[in-house]
Amino acid sequence: MNLPVITTPEADGQIRTIDDWWREHRRASPDLFIDELSDDFDKLARAPNLGRPYRRQSIPGTRRILLRTTRYHVYYVPRDRDVIVLAVWHAERGTGPALRPK
Repeated sequence: MNLPVITTPEADGQIRTIDDWWREHRRASPDLFIDELSDDFDKLARAPNLGRPYRRQSIPGTRRILLRTTRYHVYYVPRDRDVIVLAVWHAERGTGPALRPK
């Protein structure tokens, strides 16, 4: 069974910003970020516990998965009826994002 993958407004804004930057600065592969993100959303819909637990946050059940090519982490919480994406954050930013529950 595939669960719907839902993004928070914060994650939506981060995705738009990253995609805009990627398209402007990575002209040889402008769709790489959004394609990789879409593929991983499909994986999360099928296997929501795929990522690793992220215990540095107060939101119970938070996990993260690495987009291997573009080096972004997707922070999410698998729930009974859906998967909620809280943030998309570059792996080398030093600290993780401030996550807010939906």
